[in-house]
Amino acid sequence: MAKKTAALSEELKKHFGFDTFKGNQEAIISSLMDGKDTFVLMPTGGGKSLCYQLPALLMEGTAIVISPLIALMKNQVDAMRNFSEDDNVAHFLNSSLNRAAIDQVKSDILSGKTKLLYVAPESLTKEENIEFLKTVPISFYAVDEAHCISEWGHDFRPEYRRIRPIINEISQRPVIALTATATPKVQHDIQKNLGMQDAVVYKSSFNRTNLYYEVRPKTSNVDRDIIRFIKSHEGKSGIIYCLSRKKVEELAEMLQVNNIRALPYHAGMDAATRSDNQDAFLLEKVDVIVATIAFGMGIDKPDVRFVIHYDIPKSLEGYYQETGRAGRDGGEGLCVAFYVNKDLLKMEKFMQGKPLAEQEIGKQLLMETAAYAESSVCRRKLLLHYFGEKYEEENCGNCDNCLNPKKQVEAKDELCAVIETVIALKEKFKADHVIDVVLGKNTANVKSYGHDELEVFGCLQGDDAKVLNAVIRQGIIAGYLDRDIENFGLLKLTSKGKKFLKSPVSFKIVEDNDFNEDEEELVVKSGAACAVDPELYNILKDLRKKMAKRLELPPYVIFQDPSLEAMATNYPITVEELQNIPGVGSGKAKRYGEEFVKVIKAHVEENEIERPEDLRVRSVANKSKLKISIIQGIDRKIALDSLAESKGLEFGELLNEIEAIVYSGTKISINYFLDEVMDDDRQLDIFEYFKESESDDIEEAINELGSEYSEEEIRLVRIKFLSEMGN
Repeated sequence: MAKKTAALSEELKKHFGFDTFKGNQEAIISSLMDGKDTFVLMPTGGGKSLCYQLPALLMEGTAIVISPLIALMKNQVDAMRNFSEDDNVAHFLNSSLNRAAIDQVKSDILSGKTKLLYVAPESLTKEENIEFLKTVPISFYAVDEAHCISEWGHDFRPEYRRIRPIINEISQRPVIALTATATPKVQHDIQKNLGMQDAVVYKSSFNRTNLYYEVRPKTSNVDRDIIRFIKSHEGKSGIIYCLSRKKVEELAEMLQVNNIRALPYHAGMDAATRSDNQDAFLLEKVDVIVATIAFGMGIDKPDVRFVIHYDIPKSLEGYYQETGRAGRDGGEGLCVAFYVNKDLLKMEKFMQGKPLAEQEIGKQLLMETAAYAESSVCRRKLLLHYFGEKYEEENCGNCDNCLNPKKQVEAKDELCAVIETVIALKEKFKADHVIDVVLGKNTANVKSYGHDELEVFGCLQGDDAKVLNAVIRQGIIAGYLDRDIENFGLLKLTSKGKKFLKSPVSFKIVEDNDFNEDEEELVVKSGAACAVDPELYNILKDLRKKMAKRLELPPYVIFQDPSLEAMATNYPITVEELQNIPGVGSGKAKRYGEEFVKVIKAHVEENEIERPEDLRVRSVANKSKLKISIIQGIDRKIALDSLAESKGLEFGELLNEIEAIVYSGTKISINYFLDEVMDDDRQLDIFEYFKESESDDIEEAINELGSEYSEEEIRLVRIKFLSEMGN
């Protein structure tokens, strides 16, 4: 055995230049070389690739590596060629190759020069490739990113299900399956589908101690928060993940105009640009890549210092794998996710139309993600529990929840009630149904099952559903309850839970974080309460009142309340900075801004206020394209209904855009249209109303003016009034 170990270490040094193996690498390699099926569960950065690269070089024949991504294959082949003197040592076979290149690959394999052949699962299923591989001496098969086999895995690929039958057809050789993320359910699926139930299993800990995990509320200021974060880590490499290609493009452009070296990356780009952008990141020509989840698989950049999730991912496996791209060298790795519950609701809507079983699985995975984001428990503990690993520490010291711990509250009685209800429901229902029963909610579901007749119905009436959710989630982590994933999350009782019910002990929980403030609500609630500095907000309100009196204008014509709130939050001290405040365009800033910035500057100096850094978040010009084309249309006197039609807008939506234009201080004239659709007297009545009114609110105007005027007429005249009087 010692001889074998020494020999492997020598080969490691010779081929890869490393002195020692990492973790389980040596045992895994020995297992495979002994002809055993081997299952490897190893986090990103643990050195998975070496587990099949070294034995491939040492064993007779060619190793077939089944890999899901073309970019990943190219990356791995290039890496292998760098280690070897011979470029023929590794090849890939996929749809990106032309016929001449395919023939060359086959010739190198048949001559025995090629030790590793990377194949996409789609290529493996082609009849001509199967026939060719039957003629090749194969050392073993490696199935990389093996979680793609399972419907519960975050990158399910149906083609992966066909791997075993094809292996049987080509030739029986040992199989090594590797993945960086797999829950117990997915691990079982992989082994079952690859027919390797007798495989030797090697599991490395999922705990990446150097990674810091944080979840922040996603508000309307998310872009500014991201810019501020990146600028506070200047010169460091980072990845930002978004769910949609459109958001990737927009965010990359917004970062660029704010002087951050960033590029986009997604599957919809042409291959050359995508490859160039990836190389620019690897060669550090840019600091930040904004990407969909297509980016990063197998990308070996060890010094990614931060991973930001602009959108929370669809599953915790996806989240773990993406965050795993940070700090692979063991150094700093900051993982920040922005979360708002409505993002998950949107994702749930996207699933509609898929088969019902797939929808149920998707919902379960989203629920786990929501539980992770909203929980106040140590994030490390939650993640490791999800992957079937127990984390004993009470405080990891490297996540937001552990660095800002919440007070624990006793929840022994609540847990007892939940356990009793799970028993009464015969362990056949999910958490939300259990909560409805204990709270005594007469929902259609509860009634249809007759659960409103149970003794436990309403036993915790008046309690908070949010707290009970935390009780269930933390009861699962503590091992009192179990969520049966295979049966779509039904709550089950464990033997530990049964003991607890017989003789309850103290069970303390921390209440969940609250991420449910809706952005829209924040905009509606206006006033000092929404401003960071209520004192300044009131000063600005007084100034607006005095100015309105002097100019004989209603106060709202000068600046609206939300604009004052933003000023009392961001402290703009120049007219240029004032233009970044919502609802303040350059015209308005120049006309009224001087006095406002003077007052703000004095307030900042007197109170020694530290202003938010990077206040000036420049917006991307193309967002203004629509507004510019509307202004041009109005200048050319195009009828507004025709203009709306040409822009693909409802008439009301066009009015929204025009209102935003005039509120920002741009002067436009829609008299040509008004004179066509309204007589002078009607226009004058509405105009005079706004002149006298303290408010520009449409509801109030409708009540005051009476039903003879339509909402559209009032809005049109309000646009004329704001433009003529305020701009």
